[in-house]
Amino acid sequence: MTVFDLPLDELRRRTSLKWTAFPPDVLPVWVAEMDCRPAPQVIEALTHAIVGGDTGYPVGRPYEHALAEYAAEVWDWEFDPVAHAIQVPDVMQGIVSVLDLLGTRGAPVVINPPVYPQFFKYLAWGERPIIEVPLTEAGRLDLEGLEKAFAGESGQKPEAFLLCNPHNPHGTVPTREELTTVARLAAEHGVRIISDEIHAPLVSAPAKHTPILSVEGVRDAVIIISASKAWNLAGLKSALAIGSPDVADRLLTMPDEVTHSVSYLGIVSHVAALREGRAWLAEALGEIEANRALLSSLLAEQLPEVRYQPGEATYLAWLDCRALGLADPGKTFLDKGRVALNNGPTFGSVGAGHVRMNLATSPEIIAEAVRRMAASV
Repeated sequence: MTVFDLPLDELRRRTSLKWTAFPPDVLPVWVAEMDCRPAPQVIEALTHAIVGGDTGYPVGRPYEHALAEYAAEVWDWEFDPVAHAIQVPDVMQGIVSVLDLLGTRGAPVVINPPVYPQFFKYLAWGERPIIEVPLTEAGRLDLEGLEKAFAGESGQKPEAFLLCNPHNPHGTVPTREELTTVARLAAEHGVRIISDEIHAPLVSAPAKHTPILSVEGVRDAVIIISASKAWNLAGLKSALAIGSPDVADRLLTMPDEVTHSVSYLGIVSHVAALREGRAWLAEALGEIEANRALLSSLLAEQLPEVRYQPGEATYLAWLDCRALGLADPGKTFLDKGRVALNNGPTFGSVGAGHVRMNLATSPEIIAEAVRRMAASV
């Protein structure tokens, strides 16, 4: 039995966003939900809590300690789980809450499009003007562009840089050298770094995740992280904000309206995943890697005009469809092929002509999605 072995008829009985947003004849390979069952250890922990009626309020620091153990063993990074970390409801709420706690509403924030669409939405809701520094064509950080943006050459002086590490949708993993440069530039120009590291456990060897707080010279920085993406626990909300030593004291003053909104069952499931679900994650990563190779092969055979550079992280594929000459590839694939992907422009204007595809599914579903995409053009 594999992680992504669920048949299509079983998946269609789900009532979550991925499987209900489109009509039944549409094959959904879009939003970041995995087509799998939870890790057995997570099921056991949740079942034990629910059957025993252990469904009350969170208490203590189990999540902080579980992540500290995981980070030390997997990323060779140590932090103080009591003095440097707090619980937040989820990554995006944590990002906006940290920006407000440590900074000023109305101050600009730098991002690197094409990037997770919720960055645009939440920053707008948080009244934060956006300064865009697009990734390079290879999907890497534009360090020269960041330096100019941090210096205020666009006419706006940013207060913070919202980093996506690893990057969604490209799947690139910033190197320690790249992040060291980012930390130096941010320190020189007084820019706070807020790093979304929700995809950090989803890095395939030989690449290795580098937490921004493990980089030499970093200061005034916060990591927002969760086990939700790697173990498919988005509906069991819980996350952590971890600050560099110079901001940790302020971070721990986060108001109760934020910290008391964390789900207790979220904590239970995330702790079980981090401590006991590593073998399940390793199997999932192996299957995702195989699905990347499968997608490359299928595109070469059926849609050779579509460019795809497999990433080192996430289970998301960023597909360059510009050579197809379609005004709106995502709409064409949906309307004519009945396959739903994330449309590129939602990741920023530089995403035009692209789509994002979810590879956390069975090889059969990937093959059918590509067949439909090819038939639509």
